[in-house]
Formats: sequence, C-alpha cells, structure tokens
Amino acid sequence: MGQALLLTGRPGIGKTTIVKAVVETLGPRAGGFYTEEIRGPGGRKGFRLITLDGEEALMAHVEFRGPRYPRVGRYGVNVEAIARVGVRALQQAMREGRIVIVDEIGKMELFCGPFKETVLQAISGPYTILATVMAHPHPWANALKALPNVTLWEVTVENRDEMPERVRQWLWAHQALP
Repeated sequence: MGQALLLTGRPGIGKTTIVKAVVETLGPRAGGFYTEEIRGPGGRKGFRLITLDGEEALMAHVEFRGPRYPRVGRYGVNVEAIARVGVRALQQAMREGRIVIVDEIGKMELFCGPFKETVLQAISGPYTILATVMAHPHPWANALKALPNVTLWEVTVENRDEMPERVRQWLWAHQALP
C-alpha cells in the first residue's frame, strides 16, 4: 500500500502554493493537477483545473447555471470537466508510476463520482500521493483523512513558509524521491 500526505487548512491559507512549490522541484516525477482561481472585475469568478502536463479545464464559474451544474456557493461546478481532465491526469500519473498530485479534494471535486473512485484507487494502491483536502467536515473527506496510510498536516500562517521543505522531506522519507 502506498502513502498519502494530505494538506488541510482554511481556504486561502496557501495549500495550493505549497503544492506548486513542491511540484516545481519534482519535474516529470509528478503527475496530476492543481486548481487556480479565476479573478475578474469584482473578485473571484471561478476556478480552473490545470494538469501538470499543461491541460486546462474550467472547473467552476459564477456563470455556470442550470441543472447540469451543481452549486457550491455562487459557483456552478462542471463535473464533466473534472472527470475528463482531472481524473484522466490522475489515472495517467498512476499508470506512469509518478507521484500523484491532487489539488484539491474539496466540495466541488466531490460532486464527481469518477474523481472519488480514482482518489480511492490511488490511496489504496502502491502510489505516493500529495494532496490538499478541505478542512470543513465532510463525511467522504473525513473517512479519507482517517485511512491508516494517510498523513494529515494542517497548514497555518505560522508553518506555511516551511511547509514546502517539510513536504519534500516527507516525500524523500517515503521513497518517492531519489
């Protein structure tokens, strides 16, 4: 069974920034995706999903409306984009034996059944996973956090600057890095 390091913490604390800093040092040894805010006049408009291979998809947006788009706050979630781009990136990382990067395991992504299945497959398999997970209680995410091969670290204002190095040390200790 592999090992998973999950970073949690309040929104905006720097979880994605940490993942991106670590991914930068991993190069082709990592695969998967991260998420990024889309900002416009008046603030945040949505989120895009970006694979480590450079593919992008619009994951959620304030203008997504209708029954096709489940809601999280003011955002409609494009579940199909998560499955098509995000899940495919995770599956490719597993096939290629890369460190699996999942940013993030949150309310939006959890609307996608194939996403949940793939994350469970990764955590149950022989893979090394670096992921971010929402801090807010959620039955599925809480069960994931409680798995025996999962290490959970909370990102805070006090520790976020040292966290990229701590994550790299964790990866090295778990044989994911040479």
